[in-house]
Amino acid sequence: MIVGFVGSGSMAAAMARGWVGEFEEMLFSDGGSGRARELAARMRGEAVSNAEISRHADLVVLAVKPDKLDVVAPELLGAREVVSVLAVTSLAQLQAALPGAEHILRVMPNVGVEVRKGVLCAAGTATDLVWMKMAVLGLIVEIEEEHFDAATAVMGCSPAYLALAAQAIAEAGIADGLDPELARRLVTETAVGTAELLRRYDPAALRRAVASPGGSTERGLEALEREGARRAFAAAVEASLERMRE
Repeated sequence: MIVGFVGSGSMAAAMARGWVGEFEEMLFSDGGSGRARELAARMRGEAVSNAEISRHADLVVLAVKPDKLDVVAPELLGAREVVSVLAVTSLAQLQAALPGAEHILRVMPNVGVEVRKGVLCAAGTATDLVWMKMAVLGLIVEIEEEHFDAATAVMGCSPAYLALAAQAIAEAGIADGLDPELARRLVTETAVGTAELLRRYDPAALRRAVASPGGSTERGLEALEREGARRAFAAAVEASLERMRE
């Protein structure tokens, strides 16, 4: 099976890395940035035109900017199986732009797909084989299209917010004398364990289990509330939603 990426930006690269070994061949195109050639070299694939992807790829991953859909669509008239990772682009818009496609799956993945630990919100149709290939990248959650923006703000943007929190915690440890590499490793491995616990416990229950009454964690949580951490994260989600809806 051959997969072709129309667009070779960050998300295309993350998906390609997650799919290493899953396809016979990977094809890449771009709008002239040169990223397709670079990504193809790293993935041992081939940089080609959109038309060549349309002719040869069994699965086309549409990963351009949303405002480029009408530009690339005429070159993809031969595409039959399409996965779109375009933001704020509905299935109706995709179907109108690609009338020859037999299946179109609208997917919003996060960067965890690079290590096969992604979350992928999906709507639309695909063959069983394509569903299997998508499942390689992580957890697939089928949702109604009306919830795509909210889901994107929660799972698509949050890796950056969580990374900021990890950076801030590590930097605080470094300021108090920890070796920088050690501080980052402590925070990273703690995040891995916490993620697994959050699969089993409600976040509030986990907080209560860690924060003994009158202890250091409780004091830290009080400082976070006082400094507006909860409000800040809520504001980040709302700001992301506002930008998407523009």
